[in-house]
Amino acid sequence: MKNGVVLLASLLFYAFGAPKFIFVILGSTILDFFIVKWMHATEEKRKRKQLLISSLALNLGLLAYFKYANFFVENVDAFLQHLGFQEVGWTNVALPIGISFYTFQTLTYALDIYRKDHEPLQKLTDYLLYIMSFPQMIAGPIVRFTAIAKDITDRKEVLDDKLLGFYRFCIGLGKKVLIANVLGEQATLLMEGDISLLSTQAAWVGIIAYTFQIYFDFSGYSDMAIGLGRIMGFKFPENFNSPYISQSITEFWRRWHITLGSFMRDYLYIPLGGSKVKTKQRLYFNLWIVFLLSGLWHGASWNFILWGIFHGFFLVIERVFLGQILEKIGRIPSTLFTFLITMLGWVIFKLETVSDIPLYFGKMFSYHSSEKLFMALPDFKFTLVIAIVFSVVTAFKWGRKLEHTIYFQPSLKLSGYASFGLFAGIVLFLSAASIVSSDFNPFIYFRF
Repeated sequence: MKNGVVLLASLLFYAFGAPKFIFVILGSTILDFFIVKWMHATEEKRKRKQLLISSLALNLGLLAYFKYANFFVENVDAFLQHLGFQEVGWTNVALPIGISFYTFQTLTYALDIYRKDHEPLQKLTDYLLYIMSFPQMIAGPIVRFTAIAKDITDRKEVLDDKLLGFYRFCIGLGKKVLIANVLGEQATLLMEGDISLLSTQAAWVGIIAYTFQIYFDFSGYSDMAIGLGRIMGFKFPENFNSPYISQSITEFWRRWHITLGSFMRDYLYIPLGGSKVKTKQRLYFNLWIVFLLSGLWHGASWNFILWGIFHGFFLVIERVFLGQILEKIGRIPSTLFTFLITMLGWVIFKLETVSDIPLYFGKMFSYHSSEKLFMALPDFKFTLVIAIVFSVVTAFKWGRKLEHTIYFQPSLKLSGYASFGLFAGIVLFLSAASIVSSDFNPFIYFRF
């Protein structure tokens, strides 16, 4: 009964956000359920592999069509135009929200069953619930089947989990609405206008605002998903761990979008040979491929591909020599260096017009004054300070202890219930008031 209620809510939730695609998602999910079930039932190795390929082709085919068809045709057209030929006729394909997260979860299910890491689900409705659970379907975290299989078929809902889930949801909502939205308005104002008119100061403020916006936006959504999941009895994995205190890009990717990193490691990097390869060249190639595809996963645009290559480059040179240098220069310099590289990467990530990227870098690193004065939006400076403090506090021992007490394990005594309940109520009220008074509420990762 409880699974049925959650599934119905999930279907209504997705139909409200993407009514044109609900039947496509439902149809492909139902077909995939039976393909994987047949795969598990057969003992013939060749047939099992064929059915696995069918499942992967179905789901990756949907992703390729809906997410990358426009990108492919646009680039083919540009090439044909360059050669003087006629363009290909094409009607743009709309992008279903959350298609990348949907695809990754279908892949983990098929691969985990193929590897015999777990028995398949027996009920179609249970599989639909796993794939379409509304808290995390749209923007993650990516939940592996083996991590949640037991919760789907036999989970216990207790009052403490419901209260802690509500508390966690409110923290995520506050991060999104009270911090990310304020910073996002400033970033949009400075980075989505005429870049040629920006001063050096404005360029730096714009990318700093975006750097903290994307963290609080995405981690806020993850917190909300984890909180809603806990209310319903699910234990979703953590997705962030203070990434801006990282002392290397390698460490950054252990702390940022953790579920994506672990998926790429276990389902792509290790099958390619990982670090257990015969030559360093092959190791570097594996890293490049993983991050090239990670960038492409984020969006069908050259800037995302360049962003993946950018991070892959730094991961490779950290293996070659940079990692040793970062260890020697000490904690603070290595953290500042890593943050700077990460921030430069966000310039590439944010600017979808590739020609704007070197222009923006030029504004950042060669002094430009401008007649167009930089004006901070109301509450921006205060919110930025709060964002910075919350982002770096866990670099200190007392900060980690405070985070664990407040964020992960608040007191379950009567006084603890009262204090975190009051805090959650205040954050919820302030967030609701902000939502009502503002029309700027997009989630960055909804389009991925």
